[in-house]
Amino acid sequence: MARKRQKLSIIPLGGVGEIGKNMTVYRYGDDIIVVDAGLKFPEEEMLGIDIVIPDISYLVEHKEKIRGIFVTHGHEDHIGGLPYVLKQLNAPVYGTGLTLGLIENKLKEHGLLETTKMYKLTADSVVEAGAFRVSFFYLNHSIPDTGGFAIETPEGLVVHTGDFKFDHTPVDGRPADVHKLAAYGSQGVLALVADSTNAEREGFTPSERVVGGKIDEIVSKAPGRVILATFASNIHRMQQVVTAAERHDRKVAVVGRSMVNNIQIAIQLGCLEAQPSTLIDADDVNKYPPEKVVILSTGSQGEPMSALTRMARAAHRKIEIVPGDTVVLASSPIPGNEKYVARTIDQLFRAGAHVIYRGVHVSGHGSQEELKLMLNLTRPKYFVPVHGEYRMQKTHSELAMQVGVPEEDIFILDLGDVLEFDSGHAQIAGRVTAGSVMIDGLGVGDVGNIVLRDRKLLSQDGILVVVVTLSKETGRVLSGPDIISRGFVYVRESEALLDDATKLVENTLTRLVADNVNEWSSLKTAVREALGRFLFEQTRRRPMILPIIMEA
Repeated sequence: MARKRQKLSIIPLGGVGEIGKNMTVYRYGDDIIVVDAGLKFPEEEMLGIDIVIPDISYLVEHKEKIRGIFVTHGHEDHIGGLPYVLKQLNAPVYGTGLTLGLIENKLKEHGLLETTKMYKLTADSVVEAGAFRVSFFYLNHSIPDTGGFAIETPEGLVVHTGDFKFDHTPVDGRPADVHKLAAYGSQGVLALVADSTNAEREGFTPSERVVGGKIDEIVSKAPGRVILATFASNIHRMQQVVTAAERHDRKVAVVGRSMVNNIQIAIQLGCLEAQPSTLIDADDVNKYPPEKVVILSTGSQGEPMSALTRMARAAHRKIEIVPGDTVVLASSPIPGNEKYVARTIDQLFRAGAHVIYRGVHVSGHGSQEELKLMLNLTRPKYFVPVHGEYRMQKTHSELAMQVGVPEEDIFILDLGDVLEFDSGHAQIAGRVTAGSVMIDGLGVGDVGNIVLRDRKLLSQDGILVVVVTLSKETGRVLSGPDIISRGFVYVRESEALLDDATKLVENTLTRLVADNVNEWSSLKTAVREALGRFLFEQTRRRPMILPIIMEA
């Protein structure tokens, strides 16, 4: 009997049609590798949700086939889901030094460090993973030790970029491996799987060093303390703050747990350099003249519990904003965070600070000309845009057509789509289970759309609990109904309304008992419907109604 021919499949479980929770699966026969395992932060309507991770049902079904998880860089949208994935899959993790350092911190918190094998990648690394041969190449991004993977398969070579831009003057002095990418292009690339985040932005993304010059100018001219907020993972920017502080004889204090952790890891791994005397504890800030201090802080997105937001509200334990402070927001608002950022800026102005919130940021993602450069260097037969919302992937597809990739050889995938390669021919060949899993506290996936709908209803119109005790023998009302209102109306000012509601419930139950209706589910449904209609007529609100019926 002839052996069935194996095929290469590329399956996105995250990172397409959205920003965040990146995860891509590569499968050939009985071998699977995974690139990235990220999270995304909840959208506004996801009430109470902490984070969102990819649905890995497909990987759990095939866990014995997984040969490794390969991580492009250390941002949360690429590593944040790993602790939850590794609780269900025991797979080795591959990444660069800084990336593994950040992952190690997460696994320690989740008690997974001892059971997880991690392997460090360098520019010379080649990993044999079943049918796959994976090589790492460096790229530029807003965090050091970023790169992509050249994945050799029996079907051909796939280049997976991760997040990238081409920075010819990078802060760490390590430019992108352009020569490697060109060599892959000469060798022949079956498919390019590439970041689309800045596909709508024309031209080139400026170098991170442009921000360094502005930071240096601010630090040199500020009459008092400089408080600079940026992303806790932007090690390059933090390095430029430290460099500017040292050049102008200032001390640097770091506030915000995630930023303190990341700086410690970066210094240990040699990704951030600072003189021993430069960094001081936040408790010691007031021991130095204001013009001799720089404070690095989290909170550039106006997060309610972040260090900068608490400083702006005068609620931080150690540091308070005072007139004469210069506060710099070295970032641009993530879509959806604009109102939080605006609120924080307003509070900073009220506290008397001089606030700089424009022009001290460049993106870590390549703009249109860099995306074209990646396409021209690799010259892929097929192109798969990922890491971005649908409109970004669509624009990236149009850029690919401009540089010569035929439209029929471009695939914009949905979560769970299986892109199959057989003898050099590509087609979408079915779907696997995919989507989002919501994390609320310690609960993983136990909050779904129905729970979110109930939370939304509670947040809008509140809840009314109806408690009534019926006789076991006769079915008549023995006590109650008692109505408890939370978030619906203020009881003391709505006594007449609630009295009428009580009588309505009593009459409804009496009528049902007279009609020999004694099933609790029927009684509860009737109470809920009658009370719901009455309250909507009286208030134009629809609170959640929760009948509790007891027997005695």
